[in-house]
Amino acid sequence: MPAVKRPQGAILHSKHTYGQSVGNKAMKRRVVVTGMGVVTPLGNSVSSFWDGLINGRSGITRITHFDPSLFTSQIAGEVKGFQPDAIIDPKESKRMELFTQYAVVAAYEAITEAQLKPETCDYQRIGVIVGSGIGGMYVFQNQHSRLLEGGPRRISPFFVPMMISDMASGQISIKYRFTGPNFSTTSACATGVHAIGTAYRLIQFGDADAIICGGTEGAICEMGVGGFCAMKALSTRNDAPEKASRPFDKDRDGFVIGEGAGVVVLEALEHALRRNVPIIAELIGIGFSADAYHITAPDPEGSGARRAMAAAILDAGIPKEEVDYLNAHGTSTEYNDRIESLAIRHVFNQHADHLAISSTKSMTGHLLGAAGAIEFIASILALTRGIIPPTINFEIPGEGCDLDYVPKQARRAAIRYALNNSFGFGGHNACTMVGHYKN
Repeated sequence: MPAVKRPQGAILHSKHTYGQSVGNKAMKRRVVVTGMGVVTPLGNSVSSFWDGLINGRSGITRITHFDPSLFTSQIAGEVKGFQPDAIIDPKESKRMELFTQYAVVAAYEAITEAQLKPETCDYQRIGVIVGSGIGGMYVFQNQHSRLLEGGPRRISPFFVPMMISDMASGQISIKYRFTGPNFSTTSACATGVHAIGTAYRLIQFGDADAIICGGTEGAICEMGVGGFCAMKALSTRNDAPEKASRPFDKDRDGFVIGEGAGVVVLEALEHALRRNVPIIAELIGIGFSADAYHITAPDPEGSGARRAMAAAILDAGIPKEEVDYLNAHGTSTEYNDRIESLAIRHVFNQHADHLAISSTKSMTGHLLGAAGAIEFIASILALTRGIIPPTINFEIPGEGCDLDYVPKQARRAAIRYALNNSFGFGGHNACTMVGHYKN
């Protein structure tokens, strides 16, 4: 990692803390979760995803999307049995890149659960913010091949509309005619949580009554996998795919690329109550920060991660000792896991030893721009079901990894509040805090 010198105290000892300038909390609307939907390597519904998590099942296998024989990493968390035709018209599906299809299908599940209907909602007050860290990698790769083989006339007129990462939000909006705020976020692995956190703020301050939000990714193709292989970021445990993603473990050797989507419906509390729909949980705090350090490596002091977690706790207005579960970013890479553990210990102090932590990436792999969104959903499920998903493949603690990572088996626990960490290349940090809905 590069040696970057900071002005003494410039970041860690500022007089001001993120969250102090967001306004009078009494004036902000409460925001609740009323719908959730997923497409993941463990299943293409919330119920199948949750079943896989609590049973410690790995969704990581040898790559089937292409022949990976020439690649140093030949494994991935691929989506299996994906059949969008019941939700997306086959003709329209052909004009959607895979990451967009995943998002539309996940959104369908979330919107159905939330019971968003034109007779009970003003669609001008419903927005969509679904991000992608990479966007249309498949179509970019395929159209580039067509360019080389046949010249520019061979490029499809749908190339750009399929490739651009905002199209997941666009297609969901078009399908349902939601005409509120509509855009995407792109912040690498923090994309999904940035989308959820941005939606939270917009609802709090009255820009929308409900927002469909989350992250999506579909980049398990030659260019996507090859790029990460070139960075030496991926695990090469090709002979045992199910053992390859091992966050916080001494023998971790890189992350495992994954794909899928996580989408939730966030809604102003009074809007949900007026519609008389079940409330799943309440989003009570977010925290955003930047490392300002390196394009891929985390700050070795964990300063950005610390400030994002502290900001989410401050925004939630709860004692840190009441956070019982933390869904870690936990990528299974050498630097991330150690530095995240350091940051957690710094923020929670003595409570860090009583905090249950797990990385669900041990089972799904790293879904890049979708990771934070499906892990937000995993955090809500842990909170509401009283079961903490395990960190599978955790056998011998890595250096500096000295916390309770809920190894190998799920654990029953009463959870008051759950924190979700999401950190991205470029130094982007985003955290969310969820709690039980209380009148």
